[in-house]
Amino acid sequence: MAQSVAPPTTGPAAPATLPIRTVLPWAVFGGLLMLVLLYFVGAEQGATSLLSGTDVHEWVHDGRHLLGFPCH
Repeated sequence: MAQSVAPPTTGPAAPATLPIRTVLPWAVFGGLLMLVLLYFVGAEQGATSLLSGTDVHEWVHDGRHLLGFPCH
């Protein structure tokens, strides 16, 4: 049976770099998504309401209390 020897390594490999052009659209999308979610959990009620009725409030009611937003 033949034996093989791995070549010696010179040190840890450098981390892969991502160009900003690739990351920026996803970062903007994630930031906007977080703002929308924060709005619906924290402010979608009363004077700032975009949707009529209490459906959104009922869906995010427990999340509001978990994040410390007063709602009633």
